Amino acid sequence: MNKRTWKRELNYSLFIVPALLFYVLFTVYPFLSMFYYSVTDYTVRKISDLSFVGLDNYKHLFSSNLLRTGLKNSILYALLMTVFQTALGLVLAVFLDRKFATRNLLRSVFFMPAVFSPLIVGFLWGYLMSTSDYGLINQGLTALGLSKINFLGDKDIALYSIVFTQLWQWTGWAMVIFLANLQSIPKDLYEAADIDGASRWKQFWRVTLPLMQPSVNVVTVTAMIGGLKVFDIILALTDGGPGNATQTIMTAYIKTSFNEGFYNRGAAFGVVFFGIVMVITLVMMRYLSKWGEKIR
Repeated sequence: MNKRTWKRELNYSLFIVPALLFYVLFTVYPFLSMFYYSVTDYTVRKISDLSFVGLDNYKHLFSSNLLRTGLKNSILYALLMTVFQTALGLVLAVFLDRKFATRNLLRSVFFMPAVFSPLIVGFLWGYLMSTSDYGLINQGLTALGLSKINFLGDKDIALYSIVFTQLWQWTGWAMVIFLANLQSIPKDLYEAADIDGASRWKQFWRVTLPLMQPSVNVVTVTAMIGGLKVFDIILALTDGGPGNATQTIMTAYIKTSFNEGFYNRGAAFGVVFFGIVMVITLVMMRYLSKWGEKIR
């Protein structure tokens, strides 16, 4: 590399220094600090002169019912959100990619919930699902002669009720991502498929779906990560209840760290959560990459 090229590369490299400093300051340093606190006796009663306790905090976590429940609920929630958000978003995108009079209005209607805060959505659906006299859904059920359903107070259906509210909010966002991808597919591919006698169904599986891989990757990975770190909607609707039926890793982390004051165990929660998300993301990316190679 000559002097001129070296100088040019150095100038380009300097552009990443602000972003690199920001990343180190707000991502790497906090994570290293969290790992440090996870092996100490840092609590609300002891915030200085910390002692090294090894893996005691991790041993406590893995013997804790709260972690097991939070982990199970987080994975179940993330899987349900990933599968149904992707499937429903893709169906809506294909339907609304056609030309008809109200398609722009319907696109806006389906996307609109995504602009609201999850807390606002939580308060809205908490009102709609309430078993009190003002709960609109249960009012409708009783008007039809049916019994009330305790959507958020029944431990068997509370988590699924929350998943429903989030599908209502975020399926429109997935639809927009898929629509952008759909509209980038060349129309002559469909014309060639028509000439070859391919049905609409075969065109979808042989032309549309393979070329939708980039948007499918984006939606599935973001839905999985977002599902694993869900917190605000849980806080707004159930606060982890009834019992621990809707407790997730993040709500368990907040409860352990701030409500109970065990910052060391909360830090251990964070480290475990980071490891889980990293492993799941790597597995998903590997699977999606193989799927992409297979359909090419």
